[in-house]
Amino acid sequence: MPYDVNGAITDSVTQVNTQVVGGTPATAMGNLMMATSQALGVAAQNLTMGQQQANVLWQAATVQGINALMNTGEAVTGTVSGQIIGKGQPVIRRPSVVVTPGPRYTERHRYTPRPGG
Repeated sequence: MPYDVNGAITDSVTQVNTQVVGGTPATAMGNLMMATSQALGVAAQNLTMGQQQANVLWQAATVQGINALMNTGEAVTGTVSGQIIGKGQPVIRRPSVVVTPGPRYTERHRYTPRPGG
């Protein structure tokens, strides 16, 4: 038993189907662009966070280096003071040679590097 359908309804359904099929590539591209832009936004946020963390790390390293320099100065001052009090005069230390400055300092006391060393 065949059903007769009005031609206007058939045309309307055909137009809707054509519109859906024709709009699918545009919708797919829109979804792709949204996903891509979201991924790029997250990547930019990650880079910014990485830069901020690196700046905090560099600042902490700088502070640690300055603290080490300041503490080294105190240690050297304490050592030199102890040498002055203990021996009466400071001792200048150089690689593998100890030189005691004084009135008898001559050319033979100068540090000369060893050959091949």
